[in-house]
Amino acid sequence: MMNNEKEKTITFSLKDTKELEAKSILLTVYQALQEKGYNPLNQIVGYILSEDPTYITNHKNARSLICRIDRDELMNNLVKNYLGLK
Repeated sequence: MMNNEKEKTITFSLKDTKELEAKSILLTVYQALQEKGYNPLNQIVGYILSEDPTYITNHKNARSLICRIDRDELMNNLVKNYLGLK
């Protein structure tokens, strides 16, 4: 390794970590809903709009998982991604 590589500072962003965790949770919830025969998009949108966790199945602990995501942050990120902002 060159000295320059050893001197580089690695940055850590809690925001990026939260976004990755939210994405992982949403994928798990999506798959669980799909496995149980629900329309995952409709169910997730229903949950986001109402904050009623009964839109989400308990299968694979999906209901508990989705409650770990801050709904306002989730909506913020969804709109940013939809508009192509970052």
